[in-house]
Amino acid sequence: MDLPDFNSPFWFAMLTLIFFLVITGRYFFIGGIFYFVFYLWQPQKWKDRKISNRDYQKGQFQTEIKWSIISAAIFAIAGAFTMLLWQKGFTKVYLDISDFSWWYLPASLIIYMLLQETYYYWIHRWMHIPAIFRLVHKVHHDSKIASPFTAFSFHPAEAILQAIFLPVLFLIIPIHLYVIIVLLTIMSLSSVINHLDIEIYPKGSQQHFSNWVVGATHHSQHHKQYKYNFGLYFTIWDKIKKTESPGFHSLFIQKTKK
Repeated sequence: MDLPDFNSPFWFAMLTLIFFLVITGRYFFIGGIFYFVFYLWQPQKWKDRKISNRDYQKGQFQTEIKWSIISAAIFAIAGAFTMLLWQKGFTKVYLDISDFSWWYLPASLIIYMLLQETYYYWIHRWMHIPAIFRLVHKVHHDSKIASPFTAFSFHPAEAILQAIFLPVLFLIIPIHLYVIIVLLTIMSLSSVINHLDIEIYPKGSQQHFSNWVVGATHHSQHHKQYKYNFGLYFTIWDKIKKTESPGFHSLFIQKTKK
C-alpha cells in the first residue's frame, strides 16, 4: 500500500496528530499502570521502598500532565518530520532485515542507547548551569518528588533538545524500524521507572545491575541534590566524571533491605 505524501500540509498534520495520540496514549497508559500498581493497588507493600518521605505537592500531577502534553506535541512534530525525511529517502531507517545482518539489530540498539546516553548526560549537565536551568530545566525540577507523570514534564525548550537527537541519528546510523520501536519502548519504561520514587530493582542488585542502570533511587537523588546523577539509562558517565551521588549505594541498600 502506497503511503500518502507527507509533504502535503494536510497529511503532515494528520501524521502529527497520529503521533501525538500514540505518544500521549503511551504516556498515560504506562504512567497510569505504574501509578495504579505502586500507589493505589499495593501501597503498603511498597511503602518501605518509597524514597521520599514527603507527599506530592498540591496540583503536581495536573501541572506535570500539562507540560507533558506540550512535550508530546513537540515529540509528535519531530516524529512526523522524521517520517517525511524517511519518505524522501534521507534517513538510514530500513525495513528489510536482510539489508544488514541479524547481529546488527541488537548492536544498533546498543549503539543508539550509548550515543543517546552521552548526548543526554552532557546536555543535562549544561542545563544545570544556573542561567540555563532557570530558563530551560526548572520546569522538570519543579517536581521536587518525582512521579510516574514527571517523565515527560519538560519546558518546551527542553522537549525540543530531547526531540532532535534521534532524528539526527536516523540520518547517519542505519537502524531497523523494529529496533526504533524497541528503543522508544525502553525510553518510556525507563523514564517512568526512574521517576517512580519507589525502588523496584531487587535487593543486592547494586553490586551488578543497578550499579550500572539508572533507577528510581539514583534519579530521585538528582531531583533532590541537583549536582549528582545526570544519567539517562546508565551510570557510566556519572562514574567517569565522578558526578554520582556518594550516598547512592547506602540509600539503595536501605530502601531494598526488605
